Formats: sequence, C-alpha cells, structure tokens
Amino acid sequence: MQTEKFTFPGHSGEMLAARLDLPAGKPRAVALFAHCFTCSKDIIAARRVAAGLADHGIAVLRFDFTGLGNSEGAFETTTFSSNVADLHAAVSELARRGMTPSLLIGHSLGGAAVLRAAPDIASIKGVVTIGAPADPGHVTHNFGAALATIKEHGVAAVDLGGRSLNIGKGFVDDVATSDLKPALAKLKAALLVLHAPRDTVVGIENASEIFLAAKHPKSFVTLDDADHLLSSAADADYAVEVITAWSRRYLPQQAKPATPKAPEGILRVTENDASGFAQTITTGGHTLTADEPVKLGGTDTGPSPYGLLSAGLGACTSMTIRMYARRKGWPLDSVSVDVDHGKCHATDSAQGDKIDCFTRTIHLQGDLDDDQRTRLLEIADKCPVHKTLERTNEIVTTLA
Repeated sequence: MQTEKFTFPGHSGEMLAARLDLPAGKPRAVALFAHCFTCSKDIIAARRVAAGLADHGIAVLRFDFTGLGNSEGAFETTTFSSNVADLHAAVSELARRGMTPSLLIGHSLGGAAVLRAAPDIASIKGVVTIGAPADPGHVTHNFGAALATIKEHGVAAVDLGGRSLNIGKGFVDDVATSDLKPALAKLKAALLVLHAPRDTVVGIENASEIFLAAKHPKSFVTLDDADHLLSSAADADYAVEVITAWSRRYLPQQAKPATPKAPEGILRVTENDASGFAQTITTGGHTLTADEPVKLGGTDTGPSPYGLLSAGLGACTSMTIRMYARRKGWPLDSVSVDVDHGKCHATDSAQGDKIDCFTRTIHLQGDLDDDQRTRLLEIADKCPVHKTLERTNEIVTTLA
C-alpha cells in the first residue's frame, strides 16, 4: 500500500490535511472516510479500515475536519453542517484528481455526516456507517454540565476522551436541528450499517433507527463485542472484510482483460497487471490465480508459484491414497495432506549444496489398523507428482 499526503481547501478555504491510501495497481473503486467526532484521520480505526480496503483494491481518502488533527481552522467555529461541507470539498478534490468516489464510509458522527452528504453526491453507489448516531444531537450527551455554559456564553471547554476542546454554541444549535430522516429518504445509494450491540457511546438502537428509515437496498451487520472506537485489530479487520464483500455488489468493478482460451491440453498463464505479479491461469475450462505475497511485492490475490507446486504434490498424494483405499475397500473416512516447501542441504553433496525439500504430513481419519496406515503411507510415494519431482526433469522453452 502507498500513502500520499496532501492538503486541500475545506468549506471555509482553510487547508485540510489528508491522506490517500492507494492499492497496488489501479484502484477498483475510491472511498471517502469520515472520522468520528473530535477524532482525526489518523485514529487507529481509520488507519486500519483504510489500509484494509487498500489491500482489497479500494483507494481511500481520509482527512481531518476543520480545526482537528493537522487541519487549519478553529474547531469551536465548526458545526455538523460544516463537516458535511468539508466532505463535499473532499469529493471535489478527489474529482479534480480523476478519482471520483463511489463509496462513503463514516465512523460515529462521521457516519451521520456521510448520510447527510450522500444524496447530493451523484457518484456515490454505497454508504457505510460504523457506530453512527441516528440523531446528530446525540453527541451533546457527552458535554455534561458544559452544555449550559455553551448555551449561555457561546463557547466552553469540554473534556472528551481526556482532551479539552472548545465547543461553540453554533455546533450545539446546528446538531439540535439536524434531522437525518429526509436525507435517508432521498438516499439512492446502497446502505450498510455496522454497529456493535455493546457500544456504550452510541447505543445499538441508533442502528435500528437508521436502518428502518432507509430504503432498500440496505444491510445491517453486527460488530459483536467491538467497542465504539473499533480499537481491536480483529474487529477492524472484520469490518473491512464485511465492507469489501458487501461492496462487490454495488461498486463498479474493474473489467478483467479477456484471456484467450488455451488450446486443449495446454495450461496458459497470462499476466494480470504489469505493475504487479498477479497471473491468471486457464486450463481445461478452469481459471486460477497466482500471485506473490505483499512482502515480496505482490498483492496476495492467490497462491505463489511454489504454493501451486506444493498444491499439486498435496492434491496428487491425497488422490492416490484415496484411490488405493477405495480399491481395497478400507475404512478411510478422510485424508488431508500438509505440504511445506523450503531449501535443505543435499545429503549426498560434499559441498553442502542446497536442494528443494517438500515436507509432507499426511492425516488419515478412519477405523484403520496399523498395517493399513503404514501401507497408505507407502502408497503416498507412488503419487505421480511425487515421482516427477524426484526425477531429473527437462524443460524445453520456445518463443511463440
């Protein structure tokens, strides 16, 4: 994943700090992420969700709202409506870069903001809320005794999560009159509501209100034991998996280049993207994918070449054992094969030369006696791929 840092003008012209997380290769879609109330683009949930989506081919822009994080401006002068305006400014910046967003994701009050903004953004095909309030005014419950001071004096310092922030009367008045129901009624994009039943900051009843007010297509998925800030890596990863799976139905997908059908008896490998290592394998009407892991510069969309080689050995071993047990009528319920590939020193080499080693562990389930298990282990060595790998082979290469 690559990250580009830049700034762009917000609703009042002040510069907003942004990060654009990019996948390897061309993005299949672009998302805009709105962070939670008084948080920043760099909160752990925003970082994990953005990185996870980028790993799945979706570019993600996250930015600090006016007066927060590394963005310019005074927070006490901002309102819920100004946050929505900042979102529109971010959409304009993405459009300027030729990356019109098709997905909006909002966390907490950011979720309410994307619901308000979405009906006015024609390119949006999907909206995701994470722990969002159905009523933006819900956040004022956290102001405590300071709420009266804000109404009387126009501004007051409020302690939120161990930080003291000045909250202005304009914000309080704005959220008090903000109603999401008209926006939900006009929402033409698909909606995914993610919420944890044990969220103690924004109760689960908010998810119900949002879901019921929206039109179809809409989906609700529980985040189980996740906290409001989605601070657990496992919870953030689960949210990413749900979003990516759900989004495939609604977001524009990259058209895969047509792969010429291989002649009968030929296995053909075609490069997917010259910027990476992913390959499409076609043989006998079947299509597979090969790739390298991320740490080696790939995108991990399929097994590595050595992984596929190990898979051939494992599959052939399992089939050979099954075939023999079936012919003998032995009570073999199931067979599985673990294959580990690596380099090892050749036992007959005085120079200590290294060769390829395939370590094979066979699991046999069934009411087999010791003699039958021993025989099936011997039969594993009769696997044709096993024999091929042990022989000295020849590869003839020609240029088409």
